[in-house]
Amino acid sequence: MALSPDITQGIREYTSAKALWEVLIGVYEGNEDMKESRQDMLRKWFNMFNYIPRETLEPQLHRFTTLTTEMTVVGIFYTKSEINKKLLNALPNSWDMNVAVIKKTKDLSQLSLAEMMVVIKAYDIDEK
Repeated sequence: MALSPDITQGIREYTSAKALWEVLIGVYEGNEDMKESRQDMLRKWFNMFNYIPRETLEPQLHRFTTLTTEMTVVGIFYTKSEINKKLLNALPNSWDMNVAVIKKTKDLSQLSLAEMMVVIKAYDIDEK
């Protein structure tokens, strides 16, 4: 009853909750090869993450948090320092001075992504 009609079309023949659950996991999470391919794809996206010309700060931060959340869901973990450095290095060139100051004054290994975003937003407000 909780599944939408477009999902239930292919799974009506499963009568037990256990069988239905296993099919849904297979369909939406995939097998081990599919999971590994997804992890590889997310690692690639993380490594390639960068500023898109004319993109404002909010969409860039949103893209980054979405990516890191997806990585966590599939079991990819980076240190706080790696995540924070990646985000700082992906900011536009106009942020170079701010990035240098943040790297010198903040302990990137201790700041969570949320705390790093607060720091970045504070610098953005100061710029305006």
